[in-house]
Amino acid sequence: MLNKRVLMGFAAALALAATTFAPAVWAQEEAPDVMIKRLSVDVLNSIKADKTIRAGDIAKVITLVDTQIMPNVNFQRMTASAVGPSWRQSTPEQQKRLQEEFKILLVRTYAGALAQVSDQTIVMKPLRSAPEDKEVMVRSEIKGRGEPIQLDYRLEKTPGVGPGWKIYNLNVMGVWLVETYRSQFAQQISTKGVDGLIDVLVEQNKANAQAKKG
Repeated sequence: MLNKRVLMGFAAALALAATTFAPAVWAQEEAPDVMIKRLSVDVLNSIKADKTIRAGDIAKVITLVDTQIMPNVNFQRMTASAVGPSWRQSTPEQQKRLQEEFKILLVRTYAGALAQVSDQTIVMKPLRSAPEDKEVMVRSEIKGRGEPIQLDYRLEKTPGVGPGWKIYNLNVMGVWLVETYRSQFAQQISTKGVDGLIDVLVEQNKANAQAKKG
């Protein structure tokens, strides 16, 4: 039986990959829950069909994130929320480095969980929102062996050319990802500052890469 951490890792990996197939024209027409449902099913099927992703091929996962996932996630907002008040005092270069290292951390942390995908299915919960809402929460469950995994998304509606919905936070089994990292980052920033946090992320990513090679 998969342990709770592996299940959470899989769920978060799925959440990161939940926007893999998102043509802009569909984003304009689909409700947020319909979009998440379709994309989640597509991603599950794609993972099941690709042995290299399920084997945790980091280079392939990073390429997937860069080319197809990040355009559909407000990752700047996600990183800024995780860093907290210090984000506004950070230089553009520091903000750039924080986003880069945070993305690598998430990808490397959860890539291995993709290997756990087998017969899971997605069940959507009723969407509670009004047509004029600019931010919504889409609730879902991943069902397979063992207990269902709660997986919720916070999305914002983006204005301008090619409007659509973008993910900026996710909740795995009652734990919001951004808030979890915010508490960790706050400890580093309070003792070492923003540059210290960047250094910690760099070292952690190097350690994760070495562990993968080992």
